[in-house]
Amino acid sequence: RYYLFCTGRGIAVWSSADMKSWKREKQVFEEAPPWAVAAVPGFKNHIWAPDISYWNGQYYLYYSISAFGKNTSAIGLVVNKTLNPQSPDYKWLDKGKVIQSYPGITNWNAIDPNLITDKKNNPYLSFGSFWDGLKLVKLSKDRLKVLGDTINLQTIASRKTNPNQQANPPAVDNNPPDAGGNAIEAPFIFKKNDYYYLFASIDYCCKGSNSTYKMIVGRSRNVTGPYLDKEGRDMKTAGGTLL
Repeated sequence: RYYLFCTGRGIAVWSSADMKSWKREKQVFEEAPPWAVAAVPGFKNHIWAPDISYWNGQYYLYYSISAFGKNTSAIGLVVNKTLNPQSPDYKWLDKGKVIQSYPGITNWNAIDPNLITDKKNNPYLSFGSFWDGLKLVKLSKDRLKVLGDTINLQTIASRKTNPNQQANPPAVDNNPPDAGGNAIEAPFIFKKNDYYYLFASIDYCCKGSNSTYKMIVGRSRNVTGPYLDKEGRDMKTAGGTLL
């Protein structure tokens, strides 16, 4: 079967035999993880942007919690031996927080995680929304924690033409406070042949016919970048080919 994990209460889960007809399965979390309630005041178990991967006999599901419009956010991890709810081995085990962002401390937002491994099978996690753009961190071999600095992180994509300056906030009503108008989010890195391809969403969703949401892409020979578009522009400084 095919399984789909999506934003929703407790992480929504759907399954299908043909990717046409879908059956709703039991959500991952019946109740909000205690660590998440402590990390984000008022958190009500509405979880964003899960990312599923398989390694070493287990499925790894990274997920986002956040206070909407703020970078009071965190990425957590839950694992399972199987995705089949009928299996006796089916049990989600929460591994807790992987990384957290804090208003006034981190100029990035810990949401929209995506796992990628390099040519030596080292795990990396990309994530981010607004603020200082999309980030990339190296994970421990067991994929449970971030290695190194957890405050000043590498930027792999941004809409700022100069990484040392704030972008000009556009005149829209859903620009997150203190985010600097840097409308980029949802990184996804995909390896094909000799290149890593970085996909991202830019501009504004959720405004009906006034929405300006787009997807862009660039590529690099190294998982850590730089990711360049068709014209050779670095995605770190507002590059990116429209997809």
